Amino acid sequence: MSINKEMVEKRTSRFRSRMDDRGIDYTLLWDPDNQYYLSNFQAISYSRPIVLLIEQRKAQYIIPALEEDHAKEKANVDEFYIYHEKVQNSHLDTDYKEPLYNIINDWPKDVVVGVELDVLPASMYEILLEQGVQIKDIGEDLIELRSVKDQEEIYWLEQAGRLSDAALEASFANVKVGMSELEFDSFGDKKLLEMASLEFPGLIVGYENWTCSGVERSAMPHLHSSTRKYEKNDVIIHSRQVWINGYRAENERTFFMGEPTEEQKKCFQLAVDAQQAGFDMVKPGVKAKDVDMASFEVFDQEGYGEYVQHRIGHGLGLSEHEEPYLRFDNDLVLEEGMVYTIEPGIYVPGVGGFRHSDTVIVTKDGCRSITSYPREMENLMF
Repeated sequence: MSINKEMVEKRTSRFRSRMDDRGIDYTLLWDPDNQYYLSNFQAISYSRPIVLLIEQRKAQYIIPALEEDHAKEKANVDEFYIYHEKVQNSHLDTDYKEPLYNIINDWPKDVVVGVELDVLPASMYEILLEQGVQIKDIGEDLIELRSVKDQEEIYWLEQAGRLSDAALEASFANVKVGMSELEFDSFGDKKLLEMASLEFPGLIVGYENWTCSGVERSAMPHLHSSTRKYEKNDVIIHSRQVWINGYRAENERTFFMGEPTEEQKKCFQLAVDAQQAGFDMVKPGVKAKDVDMASFEVFDQEGYGEYVQHRIGHGLGLSEHEEPYLRFDNDLVLEEGMVYTIEPGIYVPGVGGFRHSDTVIVTKDGCRSITSYPREMENLMF
């Protein structure tokens, strides 16, 4: 089952309503995830620029020729403009700017154009200014629309969460001293790809993981998995994201090879308690900053506040990290249907790093996690 065409049309209709409210005649979209959200087309690479233009009457894609068949199969748009890079087609458009100029030149002189100011290339911004159009930022509207997930999106997020749990289980079932971080990752990779192939034929499933083992590496929150081999008494953070049809779930666990020290036990439990404080705080009507602070206070009250290096979590959906963010200065009010990671951590020099991450959906009276691998220490000592 792929993304439902009717659901994409509903998203586009809501977006056009936003355009109308803002007095925007045309929108030029550059961000691949925003394009996918409103069209159901996603390329492998965007090194050749792809542009989605939306107006009230129609939607248009400017795409390179090598994406033509794929886009016409998937994209819910009305018109395609193709540019080429073969000598045989040198008499046709060979740069995305050529069809774009033609479209812009047909616009009325007093047109208002919506763009994603945080994403749009500066060169394209200058081109629009040269055309004398009025520019408005539509980026915040897209953030708001994407932050509350619809039924279709939640379904795919749930499937991604389930696959991530299975992947963690497979890696932990094979963990041992002497294996490398990459080898550990590979058992989960194999399991989730086998499951996805059986359960979701014809769909796109992807993943990324990183594993930080040992006192020094685990105390650095983001590192790629390496060939470092697990040693006895290591503290290890394993992180995995899985996506299906573009929608992602994140699942992270801290674990031990052998018996942790007393301070490592304390830090581990603080991370678990801080995450639980975050879970307990999430519900509609609560501000994003209050979730972050509830977690931080667990660490701070025990004298570990200085070892917190990041917010409690981030939005999740089509992008690896997406707004809105759960951090101390965000007054955003949570709504039912929003999706977040809850991943407070501390990173103590000479002791290690300690962080679990789970993906939660805001419900009408709280939240529910779509990742469920055990979080307790007795399940995470090997």
